[in-house]
Amino acid sequence: MSKLRATDIDLPALLATLRQWVEIETPTPDGARVNDLARLVEARALASGLHVERTAGQGGFGDILTVRSMAKTPASNRRSVLVLAHLDTVHPVGTLAGPLPWREEDGRIYGPGIYDMKAGALMALHALELVTSRAGDSPPDITLMFVPDEEMGSPTSRGAIESAARGADAALVVEPAREGGKIVVARKGVAMFDITVRGRASHAGTRPQDGRSAIRAAARIVLALEALNDPERGVTVTVGMIEGGTGRNVIPALCRLSVDARLPDAASEADILEKIRTIETGDPEISVTVEGGINRPAYVQSDAAKALFETAHALAADLGIDLVGMATGGGSDGNFTAALGVPTLDGLGADGAGAHTSEEYILVDSVAPRTALLANLLDAIA
Repeated sequence: MSKLRATDIDLPALLATLRQWVEIETPTPDGARVNDLARLVEARALASGLHVERTAGQGGFGDILTVRSMAKTPASNRRSVLVLAHLDTVHPVGTLAGPLPWREEDGRIYGPGIYDMKAGALMALHALELVTSRAGDSPPDITLMFVPDEEMGSPTSRGAIESAARGADAALVVEPAREGGKIVVARKGVAMFDITVRGRASHAGTRPQDGRSAIRAAARIVLALEALNDPERGVTVTVGMIEGGTGRNVIPALCRLSVDARLPDAASEADILEKIRTIETGDPEISVTVEGGINRPAYVQSDAAKALFETAHALAADLGIDLVGMATGGGSDGNFTAALGVPTLDGLGADGAGAHTSEEYILVDSVAPRTALLANLLDAIA
């Protein structure tokens, strides 16, 4: 098909729909609210002549919504594309009526989840609509998956993502753009651990010698974990939360640590994860239990992904966009597809800033050109 321009996008109509989506608050743990938005997305997709499958949510999370440009058929000579989006946000119900109402000012639109990532989700759906309608009787093989739990690590949707990715020639993720419109070409792996340290309680005043302080032992573990940080390798290990003890005058018998690790590649994953899992205090009367592991594997840019970026770069240049790729420490569902060897591009959503804050916004003038870019990229791949 001929390439789309920014002027081919009906921006006022797209923003009107985006406001509807943003004003349905969808915190990840509230599956019913996420499904309220899923029903709206489903209705639009069906009205556009797309094929929709809905998989019931698990564990209180919302449903997985899979939208296809064509009926699901056996593999053919078509090149298939998987597009990933999520409908959940980190913002609790009441954010819209409180610190982050929908508002437009100075070329920005603010709202909970508008940047991460309801704008990108809508842009992806509209790009699919455009490509499908222009293809006529030969629709491309494109699957757009809306998941309900990305902000909590995609615990119930990971299997569906990986299953769809195994049949795809490329994966596009419409997480928001970064730092002035850059897209993401690599992400660190994400590991999460819960560490429990157990000592022995005693009276801090009358029998301190009988106690074994779990907090003191945990403090040593914190220092050992923080010593694993290696900026040159891109390794970060953070003890984000610590809790323990029962009273000011009690030698504490229990202390818990919550640990986050960001790891750039498989080698650092193997090294750092083993060191965390085997961490000790050196005191035989203190026990340490380590639970957890990799939540998202490292997303490393492959040669095929570099070629995909070059395609996107050329299409972006035709739209007047100087597309720049960057690596980031944050995880996304693109980690899953890249780890399977599927060429992946991420950060293809709207430009803006303030993700996960009460100042979250998109730049209005980024929406139309980046929607056109998405559509042109889908067409070029498929």
